[in-house]
Amino acid sequence: MRAVENISFSVEQGEALGIAGESGSGKSTVALSLLRILPQGGYIRKGKITFQGQDLTSLPENEMRKIRWKGISIVFQGAMNAMNPVYKVGDQIAEAIKLHEKGVTEADVKERVAKLLETVGIEPSRANNYPHEFSGGMRQRALIAMALAANPVMLIGDEPGTALDVIVQAQTLRLLRDLKDRLGLAMILISHDLSIIAETCEKVAIMYAGKIVEYGDVVSIFKNPLHPYTQGLIKAFPSIKGEKVRLSSIPGQPPDLLHPPPACRFNPRCPYVMDVCKKEEPLLADHEKGHLVACHLY
Repeated sequence: MRAVENISFSVEQGEALGIAGESGSGKSTVALSLLRILPQGGYIRKGKITFQGQDLTSLPENEMRKIRWKGISIVFQGAMNAMNPVYKVGDQIAEAIKLHEKGVTEADVKERVAKLLETVGIEPSRANNYPHEFSGGMRQRALIAMALAANPVMLIGDEPGTALDVIVQAQTLRLLRDLKDRLGLAMILISHDLSIIAETCEKVAIMYAGKIVEYGDVVSIFKNPLHPYTQGLIKAFPSIKGEKVRLSSIPGQPPDLLHPPPACRFNPRCPYVMDVCKKEEPLLADHEKGHLVACHLY
């Protein structure tokens, strides 16, 4: 099964890219591939992941371990499952610092853990608590503190707002945006909530069935969505200021990637489907400056 196929994007320092799409479209697989932590049985068949001039796909595992956390770090989707329940939160953050910065003193580590917790809005004394003593929002923030422990260059947020209530989600996203601006981080934000991406990112890639179907800067994609799938995603979201209209949904289900539809993978669900869509795969091409779309309509 090809979970992700022929995708390409770039992220500059201080820039945020949002990856959006339904569950099962390959977003998290992209994140895990960048860090080479795919689940058992998963592997990268071909292609390059270029980070600061190095191709990560060809690095030996011991070199790759130096990149994880220090170069690229990740905030995982389920905060409770991502933390070890039998270790104190402060110790888990400290471990990342000790592993990546040899010779750092115990006092320095303690001070840095306290500062990191403060940065994400948690009282430093809570470092002595276990994960189950934190609320969902606090665990998510503690995970962000852990991701920042070794001063990474790039931060990946895999649906950091999932399972949080709206207010805590807004706080988490504001925190990520502030950190990006303050620390000059490159950021990849994975979400199926387009409003989160619109508020946080400069660029967006829309994924469907393991492929990127539309890619460009946030403003042009939200103002002028070209791919029928992107149009469907945006129409399914209510507008606060616009006129009240009946929300439309995209019919059908995401395809089975073991047996994907021929040619354009969106053709069974597309309102504008033509004969060519079932015979030829559309290529991701530049439609207007920097706005790419893979669709036979253009």
